[in-house]
Amino acid sequence: MFTEIPLTRPFTPLLDLIDSPDQLRALDQERLPQLAEELRAFMMYAVGKTGGHFGAGLGVVELTIALHYVFNTPADRLVWDVGHQTYPHKILTGRRDQMLSLRQKDGIAGFPKRCESEYDTFGVGHSSTSISAALGMALAFRMQGLANKSVAIIGDGAMTAGMAFEAMNHASHCKADMIIVLNDNEMSISENVGGLSNYLSRVWASRTYNALREGGKKVLENMPTAMEFVRRTEEHMKGMVSPGTLFEELGLNYIGPIDGHNLDKLVTYLGKLRDIPGPHLLHVITQKGRGYRPAEKDPIGYHALSKIEPKPPVAVAKSKPSQAPKYSDIFGQWLCDMAEADHRLVGITPAMREGSGMVEFSRRFPEQYHDVAIAEQHAVTLAAGLACEGQKPVVAIYSTFLQRAYDQLIHDVALQNLDVTFGIDRAGLVGEDGPTHAGAYDISYLRCIPNLVVMTPSDENECRQMLYTGYQYRGPAAIRYPRGTGPGTPIEQAMTALPLGKGRIVHAGKSVAILAFGTVLAACRDAGKQLGATVADMRFVKPIDAALILELAANHELLVTVEENAIMGGAGSAVNELLAQRNVVQPILNLGIPDAYIDHAKPNEMQQACGLDADGILNAIRARLKERPDTARP
Repeated sequence: MFTEIPLTRPFTPLLDLIDSPDQLRALDQERLPQLAEELRAFMMYAVGKTGGHFGAGLGVVELTIALHYVFNTPADRLVWDVGHQTYPHKILTGRRDQMLSLRQKDGIAGFPKRCESEYDTFGVGHSSTSISAALGMALAFRMQGLANKSVAIIGDGAMTAGMAFEAMNHASHCKADMIIVLNDNEMSISENVGGLSNYLSRVWASRTYNALREGGKKVLENMPTAMEFVRRTEEHMKGMVSPGTLFEELGLNYIGPIDGHNLDKLVTYLGKLRDIPGPHLLHVITQKGRGYRPAEKDPIGYHALSKIEPKPPVAVAKSKPSQAPKYSDIFGQWLCDMAEADHRLVGITPAMREGSGMVEFSRRFPEQYHDVAIAEQHAVTLAAGLACEGQKPVVAIYSTFLQRAYDQLIHDVALQNLDVTFGIDRAGLVGEDGPTHAGAYDISYLRCIPNLVVMTPSDENECRQMLYTGYQYRGPAAIRYPRGTGPGTPIEQAMTALPLGKGRIVHAGKSVAILAFGTVLAACRDAGKQLGATVADMRFVKPIDAALILELAANHELLVTVEENAIMGGAGSAVNELLAQRNVVQPILNLGIPDAYIDHAKPNEMQQACGLDADGILNAIRARLKERPDTARP
């Protein structure tokens, strides 16, 4: 699997000697391949212990080493896109001994985080931000008279987002002194990477070529016809052997493609570009999952790993109970069932087919399926266009990704009252991916939009029925559901549209009424039974069940709203607003995610930290009752 390293002297692992990039830069260049082997092996060991993103990091081991070897980090800024691939970067920047705490409570984050290390120059969890951020840094260095370099490392998938092209266009306009490294792991390293292509890459990266290029422009700038001829000649020469024409048209000096696993080439090209002013794009070809054969063969399946647990002895192994379906699986099955019944349905995802449970749908209904790549804005407006012509689009999107298409949601869908259904996955606290991926704000940012129906299913069956309810509603509807599995409620295959804006009482009690929005219902029910409280499954945030709320307010001394969403502007705020509008004076307690980012941990640990487990809800209610011994009405 790995290249064997001949041992001509007692072996000392290089990785054990590297606690900072300064120590890395002190190595002789010929020792870097050995370091790459050790780094790749250590990463596999660490992720096997903790779980986490896997394939992308294995693919950028050599690139990470070369970047820190060539550039004077952290004074020179490395800006990673998305952050899935930054585990090797973390290992080389003083966090090797902390890797076994990766993505765990009080451990290091799975993404770059500015407060964690001076080498994490930009916090990131979403794609396509690196070029904009790196450009901002480059312009700041220029304003401050500094010679520091700025490097953005972006994957080919993230290049599909319009933000990346907006930033490249601006970088060209500003003539910014920065480098964009396009990490392309979708193409294999084929013949066009060697021979003539390598020769031209060396030419285009050379000082001589760039001096002639810029000098020739100055000579010809007053001769427009000649200048245009030279420009087009250069463009067509590059276009014959590389995909760089587009980037050249944007005003970037394109170099590549080169082998992203060849350390000598990486160090050479990065070193040349470091010393040439201007905006450059270096195109490198890497292999996702490099060095681990299963991940090389299945880069999608090995994008991330769960923690590898020790297997019990065969003699005592027990049969596992049937696994409850994930909410994304429930969505995927409903989508297939609905597509069979209605040929107008169109399923849309912004590059999250596997995560959103759409694999089977994409295979069974390819003509009704669209993966638009990392382009959330386009996904929403595409759905709007389909709805204009009588189709029934369903957009499968993570809560935290829908934030990026908020303008399109308001103007292109809701303002025109178009019939688009949104399956909003990863609502609430998502666990080890931390605050960059937490769906903590969707109730708040959705409920203020006119025409939009917002639903919060409490279990697996409600999720299926609410998806059907939203689909049948003639207008925009959003159904938000969490990551992972539910409480194990049996799922009714027959689909029934629920009464719009109507909740239900699940436990009758007195004195205290708990209004649960979404999957917090299970914890609310447990707390309610211990208190002897009434528990309501509210189901709808918009339209909210005003009649039920007013009835509970009239018959109880304290109302408690519970949601796995930001308290500010959330479902609890909707209840507060209703009571204020109706001039109802009522003690009320709003529970949810506080006004803070909740650090990565296991989902149940994050819920406990927010007081959203049964004990937390119970303790909060008891504390409020203790504060108000005179809760009984006069």
